[in-house]
Amino acid sequence: MLNIKIIATGSLKESYLRDACMEYKKRLGAWAKVEEIELKEEKLPEAPSQGQIDLSLEREAKAIFEKISNKSYVIAMCVEGKQLSSEELASKIEEITSCGKSEICFIIGSSFGLHKSVKDRADYKLSISKLTFPHQLLRVILYETTYRSLSIVNGTKYHK
Repeated sequence: MLNIKIIATGSLKESYLRDACMEYKKRLGAWAKVEEIELKEEKLPEAPSQGQIDLSLEREAKAIFEKISNKSYVIAMCVEGKQLSSEELASKIEEITSCGKSEICFIIGSSFGLHKSVKDRADYKLSISKLTFPHQLLRVILYETTYRSLSIVNGTKYHK
C-alpha cells in the first residue's frame, strides 16, 4: 500500500478546512495510508525584514528535515514548481511507485513558502496553480487532487 505523508507548516484553524481534509484523508484510505504532520510556523513581526523571514524559513526547514524519511519521494509544493493536470499527476504517482518508492512526502511551507534547502532536497517541485492560495487552503486542494489522482490510477468514476 502506498504511504502518503503530508508535512505542513502551520495549523488549520478553521473547522471547515479540517473537516474537508479529514474527508479526503478518509477517502484516500482505500488506496493509501496517509500521515499528516503539522509543524509550528515561526512567529514573525507584522512587517518582517527579509533577514527575519530567511531565519524563520531556515528554522522551519530544520523541523521539516527531521520528519522526512530517507525512503520518501519528496514533493515540495512551491510556486516555481511544475503544474500538472490530474491525469499527469496520476501518471507521476504511478511512475514514482513503479520505481520502487512506497512513500510520497508532500511538503507545504508557511505563508512565506519553503527554504531553498527544502526545495533543493525535493525530488520534484509541484505547483497547484499560478493563483495564490492561503497555505491552509492549499492543504485541502492537495488532499483533493491526490484523491482525484489515485482515483484515476485505480479506475474509479470520481474523475470526470
